[in-house]
Amino acid sequence: MGRITFVKTDSFKDFVMDQLRDAGAVECRGMFGGFGLYRRGQLFGIIFKGRLYFKISVSTRPDYEARSMEPFRPGAKQTLKSFYEVPSEVVEDITELLTWAGKAIESAT
Repeated sequence: MGRITFVKTDSFKDFVMDQLRDAGAVECRGMFGGFGLYRRGQLFGIIFKGRLYFKISVSTRPDYEARSMEPFRPGAKQTLKSFYEVPSEVVEDITELLTWAGKAIESAT
């Protein structure tokens, strides 16, 4: 008899990775119940509970705040203010997402 292997899938992660296919060599690694997005070894994004967060800088923070986006909060007592949620309309628009991802990659280096 064959062996059955169960693989944990995450359709949102798969969607995001498909959207980012033209962003260069983006790696996705499991981390703390979510996924880290890396380019050239630098963490620039986080996928957690069906949401995408990008690394921000002083110059990109206003883009997120103008859309009322919040920083990454993996737990009730923890907030990572260097990562903000990406608006869903940006995630769905591949051209805009690649622009935001490029800025996040720059912020991570």
